[in-house]
Amino acid sequence: MLVDKGQMLPLMEEFYTIQGEGFHMGKAAYFIRIGGCDVGCHWCDVKESWNANLHPPTAVDAIVEHSMPYSNTVVVTGGEPLTWDMGPLTNKLTEAGKIIHIETSGAYPLSGRWDWICLSPKKTKAPLDEFYLHADELKVIIYNNHDFKWAEEHAAKVGDKCKLFLQPEWSKREQMMPKIADYVMANPQWQISIQSHKYMGLP
Repeated sequence: MLVDKGQMLPLMEEFYTIQGEGFHMGKAAYFIRIGGCDVGCHWCDVKESWNANLHPPTAVDAIVEHSMPYSNTVVVTGGEPLTWDMGPLTNKLTEAGKIIHIETSGAYPLSGRWDWICLSPKKTKAPLDEFYLHADELKVIIYNNHDFKWAEEHAAKVGDKCKLFLQPEWSKREQMMPKIADYVMANPQWQISIQSHKYMGLP
């Protein structure tokens, strides 16, 4: 099946916007959202991405073609994009001269060629060990006080050049942001990430 080979992917949506989170916040980027995820975060804001069967299998050539008029930066997200073989898509995007980022939980084996890997680990399905070596950015969602300790457990596993971010879960942002600010001032190896696109009214 072409989907199993990564030659077609369950495409949920694709759009041109401003990267709202993490190290590349504020940059123009073309987002490719791939359907399918069984990680199951209760606070996920794109639960409609979970069922891959709801999203039409789309040829990677068409996905790449759609990205061509826009920024050279392409962000592949989900769902959990690494549910699928990302090799064919990233090969085509590389050939097209794109700079390719991925946002992943790290729960599935790494496939594809990436210029930037944002690892956002989830408690429901732990990252595979290989991601700690490859992650350029560690972005931990802070939902409650215990998540600070959990964030440090992951930070201890990544490389020295990996950028560390704490991001409040959107529904808890007013409660957790003061705590995150205090934590980052006490532990300045961390930085704060916010979902700035939501404040700007962008997708």
